[in-house]
Amino acid sequence: MNRSRKLGKFSVGVGDRFAHQARAQLQACVEARENGVEVEPVWNKSNREHIIIGSEPGSVRQAAAAAVKALGWTAPYSCDADHITVETVGRFLEACDFFTIDVAEFIGHAAPAAEIDGFVGRHSELKGRIELPGADGAIEITSEKLRETAQKFLAAVKKAGVVYRTIENAKGAGAFISEISMDETDRAQSPAELLIILAAIADEGIPVQTIAPKFSGRFNKGVDYVGDTGQFEREMALDVAAIAYAVWQYGLPENLKLSIHSGSDKFSIYPAIHATMKRFNAGVHLKTAGTTWLEELIGLAEAGGNGLALAKEVYTEALAHREELCAPYAAVIDIDPAKLPSAAEVQGWSSEQYTSALRHVEGAAAYNPSLRQLLHVGFKIAAQMGRRYLDMLEANEAVIAKNVTENLYLRHIAPVFLGTNGDAVTERRTQELLPTEKA
Repeated sequence: MNRSRKLGKFSVGVGDRFAHQARAQLQACVEARENGVEVEPVWNKSNREHIIIGSEPGSVRQAAAAAVKALGWTAPYSCDADHITVETVGRFLEACDFFTIDVAEFIGHAAPAAEIDGFVGRHSELKGRIELPGADGAIEITSEKLRETAQKFLAAVKKAGVVYRTIENAKGAGAFISEISMDETDRAQSPAELLIILAAIADEGIPVQTIAPKFSGRFNKGVDYVGDTGQFEREMALDVAAIAYAVWQYGLPENLKLSIHSGSDKFSIYPAIHATMKRFNAGVHLKTAGTTWLEELIGLAEAGGNGLALAKEVYTEALAHREELCAPYAAVIDIDPAKLPSAAEVQGWSSEQYTSALRHVEGAAAYNPSLRQLLHVGFKIAAQMGRRYLDMLEANEAVIAKNVTENLYLRHIAPVFLGTNGDAVTERRTQELLPTEKA
């Protein structure tokens, strides 16, 4: 399959909901390069986020281009139409060159019996025991499993083909990067199912460069992974091996790699991700989003004064509208209402109290995952503030940018792509900034 727009081996999806942190985010990629690894930035923003904020896809492109110019970035970068469907893809066609095609809602919709029969008939090579080079263990696919998987996923892949061809007709073959997302569903896909899905994608003629399956465990917004990290590592290894096999067997793009959605703040599985990439010499696309918005709030709170007051107001309003804000994200958050401080309590907090509750430091006594998740989905409150919120971002740009860059580089890019403990690096950097004591 020919294509000219090729995503790099290592890439990070960065959300910039209010289009003010692109330069700070890109600085994290600059620091990665200075430390020996090329990580391609991909600015992602979904249709839902554009609707909530009242923005257009072109604003993402403009912010990214300005950051690239300001920092003299000459390597590739992309703008991602995140979680688009055939109904929403149109508004993204001009501004974007990366398209995350979301077909999760079609999983379980049965394709016509003749299409399922045809798929099963074409892919007898998938039946039986398939040895995956480099993996501990093989994949076993029975005739029943092959048909059952086709019944569950073939319609979704066909829908992805419709969306892909819509984009291709508008932009031309090879002019964009395709990702297929199946993560926002109720059950994880097994490595065997992933291999069957990739065969269907190849049949559909989609030159997919990243694929986002649903992994086992919980990938809640803005907080750490909940699940068996050992199981995740075994699962990821088999997925990576299945992708390599599908590339060889079906002629899919050689740079095809896993995309890990809701990937921000999943600190406990970053060592497993790094180890698996190193083991298989594979790449990964780590997709982050709301972590940057939370760093804006942390920066405002650190700034004190009006910045802290606005950060407190965001929490007060988010708490008052908790059910409304949480409803669209119910499957990917776990908030304990009893652990949410009252608005009156937060109004009395210092900068340190606010940032300590919000900043994601596992094991810290003040860290409050429920508060963090509520604020993660509470960006609608800031959006409703309009110019008042944006003016506050601009007035406190320096402190916010520092938080955004350090969070993205030290706590996400470094552990995933460099295998460096971000907390250790943060501690060392803090020590370097301390004034030298006189003897």
